[in-house]
Amino acid sequence: MQANTAPRLKTTEKRVTGRTVLIWLFGFFGAIFAANAVFIWLALGSFPGVAVESSYKAGLAYNEEIAASKVQADRHWDVEAKVARRGDGTADITVAAHDEAGAPLSGLVFTATLIRPASAEAYRVVALSEGESGRYTGIASGLSEGRWILELEADGAQGIVFRSRNRMFLSAE
Repeated sequence: MQANTAPRLKTTEKRVTGRTVLIWLFGFFGAIFAANAVFIWLALGSFPGVAVESSYKAGLAYNEEIAASKVQADRHWDVEAKVARRGDGTADITVAAHDEAGAPLSGLVFTATLIRPASAEAYRVVALSEGESGRYTGIASGLSEGRWILELEADGAQGIVFRSRNRMFLSAE
């Protein structure tokens, strides 16, 4: 009979102690807290956090906004806006407004406000002038490429008679 001559390996048992578990717990939760701290720092650095000056006042005006929106929808106006950006950062804003029958809407005072979303950049407010009947135009300057919000407002004899808010993307031409 031959004896097994292969060398025996020593096996050492590693015991899990309370200290090992504590180190693993601190390491795990430390990584989670560090990742959260980075995400909070990035979020606060990219958005100033102010959407409206007074949330309370905005809430009070909410029902009035809903009523004005219903009145505007009942008019069945067709208002089409186009913004064409030039290479020098200026943009031509054109608004064509027609009533339910397709007749041009004349005598309104249109104002276009260009807003850069999630940015503290100043708003661009442009008063549009009426050229031919129902067609309003204006020029905005200092518009960079990217996402913008176009707010249109038309004043008539009864006050603000039209309001819209549209997201758009301006590209270099």
